[in-house]
Amino acid sequence: MSSLQPGAKAPAITLPSSGGGNVSLSDFAGTKNVVLYFYPKDDTPGCTVEACNFRDAIRGIEKLDAVVLGVSPDPVSRHEKFIQKYSLPFLLLSDEKTVICQKYGVWVEKNLYGRKYMGVARTTFIIGKDGRIAARFDQVKPKAHHDEVVQALQKLT
Repeated sequence: MSSLQPGAKAPAITLPSSGGGNVSLSDFAGTKNVVLYFYPKDDTPGCTVEACNFRDAIRGIEKLDAVVLGVSPDPVSRHEKFIQKYSLPFLLLSDEKTVICQKYGVWVEKNLYGRKYMGVARTTFIIGKDGRIAARFDQVKPKAHHDEVVQALQKLT
């Protein structure tokens, strides 16, 4: 488990983003809470459920003064297709070299049918306007996760 727990300063992020250009965590400092969710791969069953649930909850999330940013190792071109296919109203950031995934402690060894490989552990961080981690969710279950996030954001307001 990563040492990044609630109260810790969130590591800086600057990554290529869907929609073009780079997005930094500092872009939202002092103005928005950030729902930073790490997921394994675009357009796979669990990741699609999670993204579409965030899409469906986006109005409520925005009312709580927050933005959603998804991060995976997929390239921006794949993010763009995923966004278009499911009408996702938030940015997806590309961490192809897994530098940010490693900083956040979500790049881990996984085991599938006895085969070990490195991949993203589905994890969400809520980062407050002060740049500190306000909440952390490990071993996220995609179906109901958006509800947990909304409840955590409500505690920040």
